[in-house]
Amino acid sequence: MSLQLTGIHHLTAITANAPENLRFYTKVLGLRLVKKTVNQDDTTAYHLFYADGKATPGTDLTFFDWPVGREGRGTHSISRTGLRVGSADSVRWWKGRLDEMKVTASDVGEIDGRVSLDFEDGEGQRFRLIDDGGLSPSHPWEKSPVPSEHQIKGLGPITISVPDITNTELVLTKVMNMTEARRYPSPDGEGQVHVFSMGEGGPAAELHVAVQPGLPIARQGAGAVHHVAFRAPDTEALTAWTERLQGFRLPSSGEVERYYFRSLYFREPNGVLFEIATDGPGFAVDEPMETLGESLSLPPFLEPKRAQIEARLKPLE
Repeated sequence: MSLQLTGIHHLTAITANAPENLRFYTKVLGLRLVKKTVNQDDTTAYHLFYADGKATPGTDLTFFDWPVGREGRGTHSISRTGLRVGSADSVRWWKGRLDEMKVTASDVGEIDGRVSLDFEDGEGQRFRLIDDGGLSPSHPWEKSPVPSEHQIKGLGPITISVPDITNTELVLTKVMNMTEARRYPSPDGEGQVHVFSMGEGGPAAELHVAVQPGLPIARQGAGAVHHVAFRAPDTEALTAWTERLQGFRLPSSGEVERYYFRSLYFREPNGVLFEIATDGPGFAVDEPMETLGESLSLPPFLEPKRAQIEARLKPLE
């Protein structure tokens, strides 16, 4: 059996306003703040993790807090993040909620055969709520302002924009063992979208590649996505992926210990940053599941610098 990724692990985006980011994702979207920590490569910046009630792999939407201007939208980028809900009724419920809270949102429609709703946060971060047809389990957060039956279940699909799919397709299919499942016209009218599936498939395990040669090259900033991570079950699988990339002579970071998971980073041929991350040990490794995200967590190698790190961080609330 060939090495298989099992779905989307997490997605990391950029905010320039951590307090407002915290308000929007917990109070408006009803996600749970499951880890309040810092960027391990830049400890002056928060790294905030939002997820479902149990901090399940595949539900983590995370943000680096950097003092940057707005992104310049375009290709060579991750252009839209899918968020799964359990039914078409939930998508329609969200339309009412987002309109009531004055969040920029489209009308409810059908995209790639799924009832969908596009919206943006205050910094222009682009999302698509989709009906996942009940294909994946739900782990609601009991303290969410969103009723349990309508809560966001997790990530997927994720859409990237490239000007030329040729080499990206080779990496996705020949290196990462994804399968092209279908195509559909891009909803924004620019190009075709190729759907690549991993593992057992379904919206939690799809990467959508929009071919858009007419767009300018994107510039990262607030409202942009930094990288997308795919799921590997354990460190043994991650090591196998590391060796596989070496075998194809694809440059990578090598394995990086992130404490909550172990990671491997590399760029696909159009420059989009990919990560493969292990499902474990998870966010409860250093604080109880009941109180995740309530205090600043630091991995052991940063703990001796806690006082110095905390002194440089601005209050979130």
